[in-house]
Amino acid sequence: MALKITTLAERPGLQEPMWRMPDTWPEFMLHDPIGWAFFSRIADELPQHVLVATDEAGDVVARSFSVPFRFDAEGRRELPATGWDQVLLWAFDDLRHGTAPDTVSAIDITVAAGRQGQGISGMMLDALRKNVRERGLSGLVAPVRPSRKHTESTGSIHEYAFRTRPDGLPHDPWLRVHVRAGGTVQSVAPASMTITGSLDQWRAWTGLPFDAQGPVEVPGALVPVHCEPERGYAVYVEPNVWVRHRVDR
Repeated sequence: MALKITTLAERPGLQEPMWRMPDTWPEFMLHDPIGWAFFSRIADELPQHVLVATDEAGDVVARSFSVPFRFDAEGRRELPATGWDQVLLWAFDDLRHGTAPDTVSAIDITVAAGRQGQGISGMMLDALRKNVRERGLSGLVAPVRPSRKHTESTGSIHEYAFRTRPDGLPHDPWLRVHVRAGGTVQSVAPASMTITGSLDQWRAWTGLPFDAQGPVEVPGALVPVHCEPERGYAVYVEPNVWVRHRVDR
């Protein structure tokens, strides 16, 4: 497959087509408050860390977002339990203060709806590794959202993250792509993203009644959503899996 993968800084005209690219994200995943505050800012303020792939017809078929941050700093140096949310906070705090980064975190690799299963995600991961290297940085980490964990949402993420096939590769397909690319599964980020909402919001996002106390299994969610009908809210705390890539300069 012939894809053209470049940074958004190199082809800024792709920003609008990139946002219009159809994807398969569940609606509730679009309502993490930290993601709401920072995700779109990556394209505007860090376009050199946004990759866009187009096919032979010029259509956008995939995107990749990442953020640079200073990992070797007081209060950091350990991959955070609050994963995706935390690296966004670190990255934009460093950007505001002019702190030189030493590491990049992947934030999103999304393949257009209808184009999955064609090896594009692996190509985007390879391009991300190359982009990190070209920026003069040697560290790449990723709070990975395992692609099949939603099919067993009541199971332990700690067991799932380290489950392997007989050939030693991860059981999960997306984790497997990372390991094949040279990544190492490091740890679980049990509270990587937290999404709260009223019961009416959750009903609108999912089409489910949200009228019973306790866990609610939601399509696309990696763990159940906790529902509190008497208090009028529900909370989803998503776990991710930290993968570390070594990127030789």
